[in-house]
Amino acid sequence: MASLNGVTVHPDCRHFRGDIPCRPNKEHGYQCAGCPVYAPVEQRILIIKLGAIGDVIRTTPLLRRLRQEYPNGKITWLTLTPAILPAGAIDEILKLDLPSVLHLQAREFDLLLNLDKDKEACALHDTIRATRKFGYTLHPAGVAWPTNELANHKFLTGVFDELSQQNQKPYVQEIFELCGFEFQHEEYVFDNHQDKGYRWDALPTGKPRIGLNTGCGDRWTTRLWSDEKWVELIEKLQQAGYAPVLLGGTAEEERNQRLHAATGAAYPGTFPLEQFINLMQQMDGIVTQVTMAMHISIALQKPTVLMNNIFNPYEFDLYGRGQLVQPDRACVCFYRGSCRLGTSCMEELPAQKVFEAVQASVPASLHLSS
Repeated sequence: MASLNGVTVHPDCRHFRGDIPCRPNKEHGYQCAGCPVYAPVEQRILIIKLGAIGDVIRTTPLLRRLRQEYPNGKITWLTLTPAILPAGAIDEILKLDLPSVLHLQAREFDLLLNLDKDKEACALHDTIRATRKFGYTLHPAGVAWPTNELANHKFLTGVFDELSQQNQKPYVQEIFELCGFEFQHEEYVFDNHQDKGYRWDALPTGKPRIGLNTGCGDRWTTRLWSDEKWVELIEKLQQAGYAPVLLGGTAEEERNQRLHAATGAAYPGTFPLEQFINLMQQMDGIVTQVTMAMHISIALQKPTVLMNNIFNPYEFDLYGRGQLVQPDRACVCFYRGSCRLGTSCMEELPAQKVFEAVQASVPASLHLSS
């Protein structure tokens, strides 16, 4: 507590802004003296998780544990993609830029969790004051290094393919353990944007909608499935009483137009990220490769049929919803963007196998979309 010109001020309050009136003052006229919603911060927590979007999404289960362990803590999250984070669950969301860095370096935290091995993230770990630090620091050689032994496992699986292939822990469990927590299958914290007023009048009704995310980004194109496989899957879904809906961004526009023309499957088009998330919320199940849509689907708690070929299958936790399917022959292109054999092993993933996984995850007679 402080007194300025005889006026009581609580700079330690969760609501206090310091540059503009806080929300309780703006909405109710409360001042610090005798404020009925005064909420002193007991722990100041900083999460550094910059990107990519999918990795940011699948780090959000930590919020649930942090709120449980530190109910009076103030959580600050530094990221490259602030729009993807659930603003209502985080006290302060900062985008990585010079003003944010200068601001953070002048503050003190009780707990700092740096979950990225990017050099800028590690440098911030080292230059921001905090009582306890977890994750990754910067080695004198100029590379990422474990802050303590809790980070050793996750660090080593990221730098040696052989250890990565032997790993049997899901990513979220690894992140929890890196922070000193036992993972108890905490769900993601995510905004489905149902309150934004988006309308989806063109979507099919009366049948379970199965969203088909047909792309995978341009980093590891060995994940792509051919048009022929998608057409076969769509036709099987239609014959079994499902309503396939093609999903994707601008990179998938041409492919989805082709698939729509060939099968008549619904294709609502491309949308900004928040609207795309809400479109996925309208689905009864999602078929996707390992890409951003996979993380969104899991975060939305949708039954997810995950087509995986070049990653360790243990890395993904579907929370008991959905199925993970892989090609019928082993892939020799672990974490590779191009196939050493010339033809991606994804072509050895039968449409029938994916179709059966959909049937097991979303029965055609149940959960009809309205």
